[in-house]
Amino acid sequence: MNPLTADAVMVVHGPEIFDAGDVGWLIDLLSPREVLVAGVMARTAARESGLPVTCTDERPSVVLNALPGRVFLVNRGKTPESGRIFGEIIASRLEEGRGLIHVEASSRTVYSWNCADDALAQEIAEKTAFTLTPAESTGDPHDGETREIRGCIPGEAVFVNGIVIGTATDKTVVLSTRGGSLRAISGLDPKPHGFEKLLRTGIPDLKAAWCKSGMIRSAPPRPGMVRASRAGRIAVIDHCGHTLYQEIEDEEVCGVLAIGDDTTAVCGHICSHAGIPVFGVVDGDGDGIVEPGFAPGSVVVRVTHGRDDDVGREVAATRDLETTSWEEWVEETLRSLEGRVRVVVDRRDG
Repeated sequence: MNPLTADAVMVVHGPEIFDAGDVGWLIDLLSPREVLVAGVMARTAARESGLPVTCTDERPSVVLNALPGRVFLVNRGKTPESGRIFGEIIASRLEEGRGLIHVEASSRTVYSWNCADDALAQEIAEKTAFTLTPAESTGDPHDGETREIRGCIPGEAVFVNGIVIGTATDKTVVLSTRGGSLRAISGLDPKPHGFEKLLRTGIPDLKAAWCKSGMIRSAPPRPGMVRASRAGRIAVIDHCGHTLYQEIEDEEVCGVLAIGDDTTAVCGHICSHAGIPVFGVVDGDGDGIVEPGFAPGSVVVRVTHGRDDDVGREVAATRDLETTSWEEWVEETLRSLEGRVRVVVDRRDG
């Protein structure tokens, strides 16, 4: 009799489970028929791993709802508590009557949320020697105007839609859009500039927003191949590094203009393995959300007069974003900014 896992799809969330080696171990042990990866940094870690997986831009709940048949989710939370909270949130967002099997590597637990497929959950628990734990989600508590971000560690960065809006001061951060504005109710030391960046596109839908806390990846990037072409289009990423893959999948992109400290860090990290150079414009207010790394040819400048937003947008508006030479584009851009910035990362010599 074929094992049930051989007929199941494994959905992987987050980079840590790749970095810890869990994904390769689980593939060898469970032999799922397909492995789907959800999340930006998970995608980066997946590519670095070289494992036979398929990456998707969709969030885990969307991927799970779209899959028929047997499916299970694997994750490694930063703590066992945050891992369990993550599983409960995903379970609460699935279609009515659909359970969730959640393999949580941080606690070596197989959660069977909301009466999931007991036979499959039992088989996974037996093969992994993880503890099988039935669990019930309480439903999505968000009313559309209030959002709790649970599992925070005081002192770590808090994100909404990829933008850092402050630092956690408690295990739970509460946000609200009541009254037509976004504000922190509790658990957050706000970063005003972060709120400003987030609100540029309007007040976010808190129920649908991507919210998290902590580093988006703790492991350093693994350098990959250098992209051969240094001619083509320069992609502009302005304070939303989580959208980067939509750009760098385009083979005509020869480099990235990243605006903002955290955006530059994320772009540098992701593009390091892809071999794509980055020109980053920063002003020194980064939150240390990811280990740095930059592909050969990258340059990061720190603004000495003004803000990174203004200088970066000026570059995007005044410089030609099509080039026959990335190196020449960088040199000309540096000349145009002379006296207003200083170079803080320089990988033009590799």
